[in-house]
Amino acid sequence: MSEQEAVVSETSAAGGAKKSDLSRAFSEDGARKTHVGGQALLEGIMMRGKYNWSVAVREPSGGIYLEEHDLASGRSGRGWMHWPLVRGCRALVESLVLGFKALEIAAEHAFLDSDPAEPAEAEEPSETPRSAARPSAEQTGSCASLASFEEKENGGARVSTHSSASAGSSGREDACAAGETLSQEQETGGSLAGEEGGFSWKDDFGRPETMIDALGAQTSLEVVSEAESAGVSQAGADAQDDGGKKKSFLDEEAEFGKGAMAVSMVFGLVLGVVLFIVAPAFVTNLIVGEYDGNTLLWNVVDGLLRVAVFVFYLWLIGRMAEIKRMFGYHGAEHKTIHCYEHGLPLTPENARSFPRLHVRCGTAFLIMVMIIAIIVYTVTPLNSLIEAWGVSDGAPKLALVIAVRILLMPVIAGISYEITVKWAGSHPDNPLVKVILWPGMQMQYLTTNEPDDGQIECAIAAMQKVLEREEAEAAKAASLANGTETEERASAAA
Repeated sequence: MSEQEAVVSETSAAGGAKKSDLSRAFSEDGARKTHVGGQALLEGIMMRGKYNWSVAVREPSGGIYLEEHDLASGRSGRGWMHWPLVRGCRALVESLVLGFKALEIAAEHAFLDSDPAEPAEAEEPSETPRSAARPSAEQTGSCASLASFEEKENGGARVSTHSSASAGSSGREDACAAGETLSQEQETGGSLAGEEGGFSWKDDFGRPETMIDALGAQTSLEVVSEAESAGVSQAGADAQDDGGKKKSFLDEEAEFGKGAMAVSMVFGLVLGVVLFIVAPAFVTNLIVGEYDGNTLLWNVVDGLLRVAVFVFYLWLIGRMAEIKRMFGYHGAEHKTIHCYEHGLPLTPENARSFPRLHVRCGTAFLIMVMIIAIIVYTVTPLNSLIEAWGVSDGAPKLALVIAVRILLMPVIAGISYEITVKWAGSHPDNPLVKVILWPGMQMQYLTTNEPDDGQIECAIAAMQKVLEREEAEAAKAASLANGTETEERASAAA
């Protein structure tokens, strides 16, 4: 029996013994610890590595939309961002920013509107290969999304971005032909017939508003080769403006709604501050009294209220159908990372057998932030500051307490990151680690659900994009090291 088969067998046996996911998360933690992490989205997954981040979204047509971008913190010359404590703050801020961007991408491609159009008139088929022919708008409300097909090799296993991982190109052609309403392709066209500078599948793919407006007038579809189609489905490929100049995703954030994203981020941060800092502090002041009257009790009550609000918030949003699906993607992310850390090929069959909980989950980090906050707030000499400044009781003193709490958040995030991610995540077998991570692991029962194979496919697709970049960067570093070594030997010989 091979080593991979042994791992699968042991995992299956563990599952057959009805061990809890919490127990399995500790006992089945893979030997290959990875820094790759992710975030569940609405109908998708975002994965982040050292150098890039990728998003995989399940489209209404059943295909998977893939997108990847460079990670700013992965660039050279930013070593200070990886210093202890600093890296925790960097990770928190980066997670917030990338999370909003990823959610925006997911919302754009997971909920494409179905806007029926008039059937296109049949024309003579082009001599161009039909391997990437797309269905008309009448057949599906997101005809371009069905052409999104990405094939990756990982340990000999082929992962398709179609709804069925085993479906090949012939299955995709059958799906496209099923409606019998395919528009015929032009031999040289790609834009609206008879309209110069009109809608173009090549140029405007990925812009929902433009696509929806043009569907009713579209008379033909451009036929492209399979390789070309795969390239178009990647939003990481540059989009073109009216002048033909290529622009990247980051250059076109305004078209995504840069202002809306900024407003959403600010609103989310303000809401978080109100829910988890201002409200608990206000209620604690009513229950315990003035902060300097009994500082330890004040901070403990405040911390417990904060945790209670957080747990209730997760429980409440978890009742929503869309969030339940998103929590399923969270479970898929964990299973995929488990699979990779055990050295198995990334397939739904392999990933499915692993627990949906993971010891290095960000949920544990958030709980640790709340616990560490109680300690940091208690040891902070705020009473001396109140006395020195002569801050009066009531609203002024409470405002100062809240302001200090906000200012200390980067310090708390840095300490929590070092404990939860760097230390505890690297020593899952340590009994003390199990005690420290226990609250966060329990929270994962609220934030994860058992995923279906389609959700696992999304997680695998996003993971593979990050791993490809990691391997490419490692190969580049090895090549540079070999070149340097060769030059040194040549210099020594001379």
